[in-house]
Amino acid sequence: MALLILGHPTYERSLANRQVVEHVQNSAMNLEIRHIQQLYPDYRINAREEQNALLRHQTVVFQYPFYWYNMPAILKHWFDVVFTYGFAYGQGGDKLKGKNFMASFTIGGPQESYTTLGKNHFRVYEYCKNLEQTAYFAQMNYIEPFYFHGTSLHAGYTEQDVVREARKHAQKLVTRLANLP
Repeated sequence: MALLILGHPTYERSLANRQVVEHVQNSAMNLEIRHIQQLYPDYRINAREEQNALLRHQTVVFQYPFYWYNMPAILKHWFDVVFTYGFAYGQGGDKLKGKNFMASFTIGGPQESYTTLGKNHFRVYEYCKNLEQTAYFAQMNYIEPFYFHGTSLHAGYTEQDVVREARKHAQKLVTRLANLP
């Protein structure tokens, strides 16, 4: 059983992330989903409850839209509150040791804009170093981020394009999760 931490502040208006989550939810995968914006609209995250959810699972997937080269504020706050000293790191902080850590996110713009000469100048993996270091610091197994581009209708993608790509991404995510130890 995997845990999916959904960190989308406007999930009800999402097209791509909603398609991914619904597809994964409707798969045969045994999955617990924690929609943190819905659970904690006031940002008062219950650390103990979230830590207990982490302890129940071998694999943790963080699903979110890529905002300003990072994760949404609610998800960053979740990490700050949940990955605490004595739990995720420090003395006695080995509770997540050996668990799988995987980010699954959507990117509004095209892939070619994430190159040295592209609009965003850096490749996506370069923006993910904080995720990698967080996983290593918590002694987790870092799995390369899983993402896809072209999810913004404002960037000229159609709803049909986004839905099609989101479903493909979701199916690949299910396959990847099924193949993890």
